[in-house]
Amino acid sequence: MADKSVLVLGGGVGGVVTAVELRKKLPKQHKITLVDREPEHVFAPSLLWLMVGMREPTQISRPLDRLQRKGIEVVHGEIERIEPESKKVTVGGKSLSADYLVVSLGADLAPEAIPGLSEAGHNFYTLKGAQGLRTALEKFGGSRVVVLTAAPAYKCPAAPYEAAMLIDTYLRRRNGAKPPSTDIYAAEPGPMRTAGMEASKGVEQLIKAKGITYHPEHQVVSVDAKARRIRFANGTEAEFDLLAYVPPHRAPKVIKESGLVDDSGWVAVDRQTMQTRFPGVYALGDVTTIPLKMGKPLPKAGVFAHAQAEVVVKNIAHSITGKGNGATFDGVGKCFIEIGDGKAGVGSGDFFAEPAPEVKLYPASWRWHMGKVLFEKLWLWKWF
Repeated sequence: MADKSVLVLGGGVGGVVTAVELRKKLPKQHKITLVDREPEHVFAPSLLWLMVGMREPTQISRPLDRLQRKGIEVVHGEIERIEPESKKVTVGGKSLSADYLVVSLGADLAPEAIPGLSEAGHNFYTLKGAQGLRTALEKFGGSRVVVLTAAPAYKCPAAPYEAAMLIDTYLRRRNGAKPPSTDIYAAEPGPMRTAGMEASKGVEQLIKAKGITYHPEHQVVSVDAKARRIRFANGTEAEFDLLAYVPPHRAPKVIKESGLVDDSGWVAVDRQTMQTRFPGVYALGDVTTIPLKMGKPLPKAGVFAHAQAEVVVKNIAHSITGKGNGATFDGVGKCFIEIGDGKAGVGSGDFFAEPAPEVKLYPASWRWHMGKVLFEKLWLWKWF
């Protein structure tokens, strides 16, 4: 058996699972390298807890270099060029090559696409942004909080709705009988609409039960940080004292320049194997696009990146060793939905179901919240 090498780009959920599971399945002579520009893996679902003071950064992050103890080479640096035909990558001026290439670089966040957005509010999808929002909440003395989605599609579809409910809970506990109001202005027509109308209406009921006002189909055009005013494409405007937002997403520049993307602006893959149009090159997670029968793409979420990574691992391992069986991605996933007050719900179902995804929303309880707490602990313990 000739020695083979696998190059994994990205140290998020998909990249970490791919590298660690491949190391378990492949004999030691086969080399596995993971590349990421950041030194730390951040467990993104817990950013919501960090922003309301329930976690510290050290509790939800781990050094990627720990993977070296598992026999994985870790390279830190900016990825400057990807050549999928030859499976070569340039990192910090140095060229790396492999027999198999796995692209899991996620989605870049682009608040600059909306004039005034980054100056006016807090992007809670990043560690720095969540920390800034936490400080702002601790000092907050205003009367109106706005949670905003700046585009109709984004990763972690439940997150902005969870954020609004967690912020509302935080402020109610601190302010007592007269808490500030919380409003959600969403570019999309309904919460988690790709999961189906039943799940979407269920999430909408959860936020309304908290007294949170929901404004769907409000596409932000610009934000005036000084006047604390948001302008929308439908001609309406909204005022805020504190703004928390989900920025527009786009594929990383290096991906766009690689020839991997299609007309959607994302990497097209075989939805069962995650194989790109280039032999030996796979892509998974937020950087990909998988069209669904209903006309919308599969949501970008960590649960899918994880499942896709396991499929890619089995297929690469089978290709190299001839042992075991290949695998296919089935589109099944679930996510926790934090509602505050120590409770959470769960949405779970088949997103490949036709003609539309079949997703069930389970009622919120303290048991689901504890399930998410245990999942967080298990994730960081298992993979690092």
